[in-house]
Amino acid sequence: MKINGSAALRSGIVQLVAVGVLALISGLLLPHSAFESFGWLIGPLAWMVAATITALAVQLPLPPAWLGAVLAGIPSAIATVIGAHWLGAVIAIICFSLWCGGLAARRIKA
Repeated sequence: MKINGSAALRSGIVQLVAVGVLALISGLLLPHSAFESFGWLIGPLAWMVAATITALAVQLPLPPAWLGAVLAGIPSAIATVIGAHWLGAVIAIICFSLWCGGLAARRIKA
């Protein structure tokens, strides 16, 4: 599988920043109890919002980018279950950026 390295790197950076900003905003605006009760929803929702921002910034089609975000979120979910939430996020960002690099490599050239 071919990967567009530039698109993968840009995707990784945008996803990292978007996830970080969304985590900061939600951490400031929501009480800790919200994450204890609804973290299973808040985290994946923020992840998908960040993936949308990334796809738009890197000019990738949304449906395949969303699929990549869901697939990249699987290792993150596993890491969260075993108590390594932020390690899972890093792994997911790497997986998602590689997916996006693959999408960019398959673009039809005009």
